[in-house]
Amino acid sequence: MTTDDKTQEKWEVQLRKGSLELVILAALQHRTLYGLELLKVLQSFKSTAITEGTLYPLLDRLKREQLLDAQWVQEGDIRPRKYYSLTAAGLTKLGDLTSLWRQSVQDIEYLLAHPGPDPIKVTGA
Repeated sequence: MTTDDKTQEKWEVQLRKGSLELVILAALQHRTLYGLELLKVLQSFKSTAITEGTLYPLLDRLKREQLLDAQWVQEGDIRPRKYYSLTAAGLTKLGDLTSLWRQSVQDIEYLLAHPGPDPIKVTGA
């Protein structure tokens, strides 16, 4: 692995870490999922692929912060599964994080489109 590959991998890891809360809340916005189901959803996207060791502590933290609700459900003879869903506070947090994310993307897109030596016109400071 080259130095450039290592740098890119570190950058991807940091981006993933910084957006995980938003990603989990977004994945649960209109559905209730059990942990392994949520993990599979996240792993279906390269930028959100994480491990169980990352997911479950984060789910526990979001539950303690009352952003998620968790219910154990027994389905037939299989072992019970813990299903996660957004609380009202989680939905509010999702809206806040979504706004921050979209503003960040907009700001980065502006900087990418205006790389020249001209002064940058700051609009939202």
